Amino acid sequence: MYYVYVLKSMSVKPITYVGYTNNLRKRITLHNSGKGAKFTRGRKWTLIYKEKFKSKKQAISREYYIKKNRALRNKIKNEYIYITSL
Repeated sequence: MYYVYVLKSMSVKPITYVGYTNNLRKRITLHNSGKGAKFTRGRKWTLIYKEKFKSKKQAISREYYIKKNRALRNKIKNEYIYITSL
């Protein structure tokens, strides 16, 4: 299984990060420890959205779509507060 996820920074002016992985819990831990993607370093993140896919190809395609669709990304940012379970 692969996941596409959206993280929201825990700062005064929140920003989002979209990624994909096959191990969501480990990936978020890496982001929050400063060892994730370069863009995410130095910030604390919370998971606000996730989708599950059977193939890597599907996940990459969806990640790309969410990254490029600013309206959808803003909707996710504003409507989804926090996901408690991975």
